[in-house]
Amino acid sequence: MKMVPYKIVRAPNGDAWVEANGQQYSPSQIGAFVLTKMKETAEAYLGKSVNKAVITVPAYFNDAQRQATKDAGRIAGLDVQRIINEPTAAALSYGLNNKEGLVAVFDLGGGTFDISILEISNGVFEVKATNGDTFLGGEDFDNALLEFLVGEFKRTEGIDLSKDRLALQRLREAAEKAKIELSSTSQTEINLPFITADASGAKHLNITLTRSKFEALVNHLIERTKAPCKSCLKDAGISTKEVDEVLLVGGMTRVPKVQEVVSEIFGKSPSKG
Repeated sequence: MKMVPYKIVRAPNGDAWVEANGQQYSPSQIGAFVLTKMKETAEAYLGKSVNKAVITVPAYFNDAQRQATKDAGRIAGLDVQRIINEPTAAALSYGLNNKEGLVAVFDLGGGTFDISILEISNGVFEVKATNGDTFLGGEDFDNALLEFLVGEFKRTEGIDLSKDRLALQRLREAAEKAKIELSSTSQTEINLPFITADASGAKHLNITLTRSKFEALVNHLIERTKAPCKSCLKDAGISTKEVDEVLLVGGMTRVPKVQEVVSEIFGKSPSKG
């Protein structure tokens, strides 16, 4: 958490809250900010007011977490019609509601990794097992690249950017952009002029990053998806051969190396939507 511009603090009731710009916010309030932005985006696109929503949550969420999600929707001005499991929503989005069989949903998003085994029968979705890592997601990939950039700049310029919040924010945005670009190209340029300055003048950051270098930096993170998948299959009481289809969900599944590892785990190419 050392390279983020906010703090995690203990609330009066003992919960973990976020402190930013001198204000403290509950998880429901943070969720409400996100939902408000999504509501505004939907309204701008549709050209009309949006007041109702169906919100998806991880299959392992308990009643308190589901209620907190509903609260976030209410704070955002939404009438939450239903809370449904994310793997079920994924299967619906892939048009599998009329199919039968066992489906693995591999969901690597911005903050968490979830793997679920669904059984679809007569239009009914049953979550057979779920597993994952709540501390593994796109943000960790960004952080790995961010730490590399900070290290490279310190090595070449002798300046530690980890104490400069403005520089860190620019680096984080550049890291995320590079990560996305490397999903479709073999190399990219990270060019940040005037990233900082010292007695000799302005300093610029310019690094060429290859896909192979990026994969080396994040390989340990991708490897962490394997154990939860094996545990999930074991809990569901099935083998990889019994899985009829593997669905990819979440922005990080666009990374070619992630798709390669998914194929390796399940012995079949995943559906990409």
